[in-house]
Amino acid sequence: MKRSTLLIPLALFLVLAAFLARGLSRDPHEIPSPLVGRQAPLFELPQLQTLQANAGPAGPAVFTPASMRGQVWLLNVWASWCASCREEHPVLMAAARRGDVPLIGLDYKDAPADAQRWLAQHGDPYRLSAVDRDGRVGMDYGVYGVPETYLIDAQGTIRHKHIGPLTEAVMQEKILPMVGKLMRESKP
Repeated sequence: MKRSTLLIPLALFLVLAAFLARGLSRDPHEIPSPLVGRQAPLFELPQLQTLQANAGPAGPAVFTPASMRGQVWLLNVWASWCASCREEHPVLMAAARRGDVPLIGLDYKDAPADAQRWLAQHGDPYRLSAVDRDGRVGMDYGVYGVPETYLIDAQGTIRHKHIGPLTEAVMQEKILPMVGKLMRESKP
């Protein structure tokens, strides 16, 4: 057998090994999102907190991201059935107590009564939660699963996407420095 014939499989193996090594060295929470750097998809959804109360004859209050223009904020996709959401919940509660950044929840593919019960039991860190019962808004945001968190700037542009539960380290080392920078940039 010729020497060049033996080198072809070796070269292919080395190329595949390089791709595998690159893939294994990446942080699974850092999956690139085509939405980072683009306007956050707009939507209008009912607010979880007003569903049961049925706020007046017009029905429940609604939330739209346009109402957050001029503010840097986090959109946290969560659900009562999500085990990882329970893991990140103390981090969100601490951020809410500190007033680090406005937190808006997106209750994803969940029964509103279950979500309300879950927040009553574990605490509600959100300024409000929008109800995405059928998951269509989550699809527009490219949600892979819950929890996921989006950092949105004052102009409505998605600046960062975090997949999986937020930790205090991620908040302190990545999210909050970005929030501070975006807040400084948005001041006239």
